[in-house]
Amino acid sequence: MEQQYNMRKNVHCTLHKTGVLPIYCKDHPKIQCKLYCEQCGDPFCSQCIIPVAHKHHDLVDITKNYETKKEFLRRDLQELEKTILPKHKEAASELSVQKAAQRQNSQKIAKQGNVLHREIDRIIENIKSEIDDKNSQNFARLDKKEDEINRNISQISQVINELKLVLESEEFWWISKYKSRNDEFRKLPQYAQVPITIFQPNEIKRERLIEQIGYLTPLSSTTEKRNFSLPLPVTDYVRPICPSLDVPQIIAELDTACAKLFGVSCRNDEEIWTHGDNKMMILYNLKGELVKAIETKSGNGPADIAVTRGKELVYTDFKDRSINLVSSTGTYPFIRLRGWRPRGICSTSSDGLLVIMVSDDKKQTKVVRYSGSAERQTIQRDEQGRPLYSSSLYLKYLIENTNLDICVADNGANAVVVVNATGKFRFRYTGLPSTPRKNFYPYDIHKDSHGRILTAEKTKNCIHVIDQDGQFIRYIDQCDLRGPFSLCLDSSDHILTAEYTTGKVKKIKFYK
Repeated sequence: MEQQYNMRKNVHCTLHKTGVLPIYCKDHPKIQCKLYCEQCGDPFCSQCIIPVAHKHHDLVDITKNYETKKEFLRRDLQELEKTILPKHKEAASELSVQKAAQRQNSQKIAKQGNVLHREIDRIIENIKSEIDDKNSQNFARLDKKEDEINRNISQISQVINELKLVLESEEFWWISKYKSRNDEFRKLPQYAQVPITIFQPNEIKRERLIEQIGYLTPLSSTTEKRNFSLPLPVTDYVRPICPSLDVPQIIAELDTACAKLFGVSCRNDEEIWTHGDNKMMILYNLKGELVKAIETKSGNGPADIAVTRGKELVYTDFKDRSINLVSSTGTYPFIRLRGWRPRGICSTSSDGLLVIMVSDDKKQTKVVRYSGSAERQTIQRDEQGRPLYSSSLYLKYLIENTNLDICVADNGANAVVVVNATGKFRFRYTGLPSTPRKNFYPYDIHKDSHGRILTAEKTKNCIHVIDQDGQFIRYIDQCDLRGPFSLCLDSSDHILTAEYTTGKVKKIKFYK
């Protein structure tokens, strides 16, 4: 006991003098460890034989390294208390807010449903009450006329029976006394036609109901204000708009050697799919190296290509009337059309597809929304029943904007036509007012992360930039553009444009 007491006393004396709590060797309990391995954390005393396993490790003096380690611990503690913990608490608070917002969504739709049900019930009750009032008035008049007609029917029936008896008797006296009442009965009782009120049900249009009820839209959150590197919530958000460069810059360029380059689509920030006037779709990296080449299933050239949210390639085959998927297992048509031919295609925020197509007789054009291979929505006419899009076989491309608007570059209509998510017409952009509409020929179309709409105009060697309400912002007509036909944007809003004339893809920095 005395020995243990003295050992503890010595330890506390040493700690008091140096601030370091001594560590005693596990193999030599009475000897303090002076060295330890930084990689493994094993202590050693002066009598220990250092194992071979620690030969190339860093062995440091415990006492000299103590203050350094202690300062490291202080910094860790300070960072945990002042920075990391508050950030996690802020993130937890934000997630709680978002969970509450999600719960409110359910409450809102339930409340909206109750309001809608009450309004429908009120309207139905009003119509029923009006019908009942009119029925009450009409039934009284109809009953009166019906009684009069029934009395006549009874009298006519009686006369018919009497005439039959007279004729059967063949007695002169009865026959001579007969007086005809046919003139009396020939005329129906005089009465005015009673107006009948008929309820005519209207066709219930689901799109109109959705518009009245409301629909889901991505929530703009405050996540852009954060300055910590935690996983962001699974929510789309609008980036703060950065100022654009006065003179956009080409930061990369690759030559596809394609005689006529029709399309480009970003697979990611380092790879792009392209297609030209043949059956090949080619994946390049931005160094200009060929990564993969795919042939269309039918051997026809694709009308348009797009990349899904799952990074799979889809393309439309105008001649084959098909929409095709290129997966790791091969290429196959997962949608075949009848009477229609697909043109432009794009992927949506809900992981579906939008396809613009024209009829075989070249007289109709429509946009169809697909979820998988199931058709979910058709957009073809405005509220007055007029066609939204040109009926010719001119090129047509489309994109879903960040606010879920559907934007169509309609070369045949010399316009960019924009409708909202329910298909209601919003606006039509036909170029600057100073430019005659017939001189505006939009080709491919895309959007940036701020909801701005960009459309290429091959014949004028420029790209139009407009806001999501159709107001002109600027041209991009520098960078020696030659026949910009197709375009897409990467995650940093760099523009990648495919030049029809040169077969080159240029990567353009547009924002500062």
